Amino acid sequence: MKSDNKLAGLGLLTAISASLCCITPVLALLAGTSGLASTFSWLDPFRPYLIGLTVLVLAFAWYQKLKPQKQIDCCDTTEKTPFIQTKKFLGIVTIFAGLMLAFPMYASVFFPKTTNQTIVTDKSNIQTAEFTINGMTCSGCEVHVNHEVNKLTGIVKTTVSYENGNAIIEFDQTQTNIDEIEKAIEKTGYSVTDKKEIK
Repeated sequence: MKSDNKLAGLGLLTAISASLCCITPVLALLAGTSGLASTFSWLDPFRPYLIGLTVLVLAFAWYQKLKPQKQIDCCDTTEKTPFIQTKKFLGIVTIFAGLMLAFPMYASVFFPKTTNQTIVTDKSNIQTAEFTINGMTCSGCEVHVNHEVNKLTGIVKTTVSYENGNAIIEFDQTQTNIDEIEKAIEKTGYSVTDKKEIK
C-alpha cells in the first residue's frame, strides 16, 4: 500500500513539473514579481517526457490499486484503510495531475484583461516593431507578455506568439517607443534577443 502512495506522489510531482514552466508566470504575476516568470522555461523541452512519465506512473498506481488482493483466511482483517491509501485519494491525485497537465490550455484565465484605448490623432505616428523573445513556452507566456506591454500608453495592437518566439507590436511613437516596450517585455522575465522596426 505504501508503494501506491509513492506512485501517486511521483505522478503528482511529474505532472506539476510538466506544467511548471506555465504555472510560474501566473504565480509570478499574482505575487507581483513578474521577473520570475521564465525561471522554469528550461523544463519545456522535457514536457512531453514528463507527461508520459505522469501517465505511466498513475496508470501503474491504478493497476496496483485495482488488481485483486490475496485474501488471508487465518485472521480477521477488518481494519479501516487510511484515506491516503484509498481509491478516492488516488482519484483526487489523478484529477489534480490532469488539471496540472492541462494548465497551459487554460492559464490565460488567470491574467487580468488589459485593454488599451489609444486615441490616434495622426496615423503617420503609428510604428510597428517586431521583438524576438526568448523563454516563452506556452499561451500563458503570450498572455503575460501581452498584459505587461498593454500597461504602456500608446499601444495600438499586440500580437504575441510563443511558437514563433516573437511579439509584433503597433504603437503610437509620440506616446511610447521601442526601448520602453523592450523594458516592459523584459520585466516579465523573458529576454528580448532582437528588435526591429517593420515598415
